[in-house]
Order: sequence, then C-alpha cells, then structure tokens
Amino acid sequence: MSAIGVVSSCSCLRPGVRLRKPRMQKMSSFGLHTAARCAAKDYYEVLVLGGGTGGITMSARMKRKVGAENVAVVEPSKTHYYQPLWTLVGGGAKQLATSARPTGSVMPKGVEWIKSRVTALDPDKNCVWLENDIKVSYKYLIIALGISLHYEKIKGLPEGFHHPKIGSNYSVHTVEKTWKALQDFKEGNAIFTFPNTPVKCAGAPQKIMYLSEAYWRKTGKRSKATIMFNTSLGVIFGVKKYADALLEIIKERNITVNYKRNLVEVRADKQEAVFENLDKPGVTEVHQYEMLHVTPPMGPPDVLINSPVSDEMGWVDVDKETLQHKKYPNVFGIGDCTNLPTSKTAAAIAAQSGVLDKTISLVMKNQLPTKKYDGYTSCPLVTGYNKVILAEFDYNAQPLETFPIDQSKERITMYHMKADMMPFLYWNALLKGYWGGPAPVRKLMHLGLK
Repeated sequence: MSAIGVVSSCSCLRPGVRLRKPRMQKMSSFGLHTAARCAAKDYYEVLVLGGGTGGITMSARMKRKVGAENVAVVEPSKTHYYQPLWTLVGGGAKQLATSARPTGSVMPKGVEWIKSRVTALDPDKNCVWLENDIKVSYKYLIIALGISLHYEKIKGLPEGFHHPKIGSNYSVHTVEKTWKALQDFKEGNAIFTFPNTPVKCAGAPQKIMYLSEAYWRKTGKRSKATIMFNTSLGVIFGVKKYADALLEIIKERNITVNYKRNLVEVRADKQEAVFENLDKPGVTEVHQYEMLHVTPPMGPPDVLINSPVSDEMGWVDVDKETLQHKKYPNVFGIGDCTNLPTSKTAAAIAAQSGVLDKTISLVMKNQLPTKKYDGYTSCPLVTGYNKVILAEFDYNAQPLETFPIDQSKERITMYHMKADMMPFLYWNALLKGYWGGPAPVRKLMHLGLK
C-alpha cells in the first residue's frame, strides 16, 4: 500500500455536536507526562490508542522519531499489568502485586498521557473522539486497544465468581480466586475451559491445569482429583510438534481432554458447569465441579466493532506483513486488537513492534514498507512449578525457535526464563522500545550464522 498522500486534518466534527475546547493540564510534579482527563492539545503527529503492551512500546519508539511532545497515548487505566505473570499468580507461584505498576511509571517521559476512552474513530478525517465529546486529530494513528473479555456471554457469570471454587486467570479481579480454589480443593472434578472465540495466550487455559495437577500431587490430593480440559477446539495445541509433547504429558498425568466442548453456563450455587457439544449444536452436558477455571469468550473492543478501521469481525484490518492498515496508509495496528492470523501474545507484540517501527519510518518518508512480519509468536507452556515447554512458531504454525535445542522438551531453564527473565525484559526493554523480540535460530541460519 502506498504511503504517499498521508495528510492531517482538523475538520473532524460529529454532526450535531458542538466542539468543546479541551482544558490545559499542568505537568506532573515528576515531569513524566501530562496526566490529563482529556487532551491537552487537539492535534498530535502520532496518536496511540491504548496504553497496554503494544501502546506503551510503540509510544516509546515514536518518541525517538518525532519527539515526546508530538506523541500522545489514550489510556484510561491507572495501572499497567504484565498479564503473562497471571498464570503463576493463579498457581500460587507469584504475587499479583508483582505484575502491576502505575501507568504513569511506564509512560515514556514527556509523552502526553490522555486519561480518557476512545468513543469513535474517523480515519477519513484523521481524528478520533474521546469521552465528553473531545476530538483529537493526528497525522499518524497506532491502534493498540487490546482484546475484551466477555464473561457475561456465559450464563451465570460474572456473578458466579462471588461463589467459591471458581476462578479465572484472565482478570485481575478473579486470578487470586483461582489460587484460593486450588488450595481449597478437596475431592471431585477439576475443570478447565477454552472458549469458542479467539483468545489471548491460547496456552494459558491449560497452563493452570498443569500447575494445579502438580500442586495436588505435592499436597497429596491428586488421587482425589479428576482433571478435565474441556476445549472448544479440536486439537490440544495448534502446532503439531508441541501438541505431541503436550499429549504425552496429558497421558502421563491421567488428564481427560474433551474436545469441541464450549462452556455456556455456570450454576455456581450448585457447582455445575454446562457445556455445549459443538459437534452437536444445541446438545449440552452438565458436569459437577469441585474447582472450575474459566477462560472467558473474548472479542474486539466495542469501539472497533463496525468501525471504518475494522474488518467484518471487528478486528483492526492490517496488512499481515507490514501492520499498515489496508485502506488508510497513516493508520497502523499492533497486538491483540488486530486481525493478524497469529496467536495473541506479548511475545508476538514484541516481534510486531520492531516491524511496525520500520514500517512507520518508511511511511513517514513517503516510502513503501519493506520489513515483513512472519507471524512470530511465543507461548511458554508452563507444565509444572519448574517446567516449561517453550513453543515458538510462525504464521504457518511451524516452529520458529530461538534456541538450538529441542524446545518441545520440558525444561527448568525455560521456566526461569518465563518466571524471572521475561518480566525483567518486559519492564526494562520492551516497554522502553528497545527490544523487538528474539532472533530465532532459523533466521540466523538463513544469514549463515551459527
């Protein structure tokens, strides 16, 4: 797609809406950023929607390109979470507090932090609308709005979380309930679910299952637990090399996998979970549980549904190699909110950020993007309290591994990388825009390197 003809416009005005002047806000006493409820300016050279992994990473990179005063991030949340750690929080191996930092502390110094929500996008006029009918225009737009959780699409939730014996590692409000349910387990079915939608970190629904099994073995309760993985998918994992390894573990640990089963209702007062058989639509089965871990249905943020920047499913419609929007050359997407056909992980965002950085650099020079994203993503499959299978793969579901070893083997070293090294890299390199993911061995070999 040509980058020629990218222009800015300040003519964006909703029909029937009177434009209000945004109030100027004072710089914080630490000089880190402007903590404003609305935009301190009505135009930025680069506007970033979302202050999660992709948004903070790209704002740090853009600051170095155009200057901090020309970059703004729209993000309402006061706290930024390193969510990959929640698998270990739910398993009792980490504290929730270690996954959290104030958003202000990760916002690049000098970059404008607009504490508001995006309510509409108008890419034809190069502007977005925020709460309170505030309009902000841009020259370049980066959409990094993440993915939305939809517990409410399961009958009986989220109110069911008020009952014991049920948790979910996907929400800050329910992840500690997983650990509580794990500890309180006495005897019966322990059920772990995978929904019939795209999800972030597709390995996480079963990681907590392996941790639970290990915990009950350690505490002498394993013989009293019937462990079930009820997944809407037809396979345990999308990459055969790692799927074969996981199936061996499942067999060794006497875990039952029920494929094409989608959680549709939770009767928390009765400790019952209702699943639809996707091979027989409308046919349901009820399972009693002593512990239930719910992975919620997920989807694009509401503001993207039926948006001009989105495809028919509501995901930001970007070129899968350059991350540039297919229709609007000054719009870009990164991370979970896009329709990139790869797993939605922080590792994928790391790799995408390096490509997108190069793409935007060329677009800013009115040149065509040349750097190509190959779909690299990673899923450290936690299989115990000191074991991880490091799955890394590309768009074609082919292994694209970093290390010259068999990564389908459970390894202690990979566990420590997941639990200790990756959080350090996240806070100190990725979010600061200095790390674009690992350079897999296959890439190095193509360059003639060992």
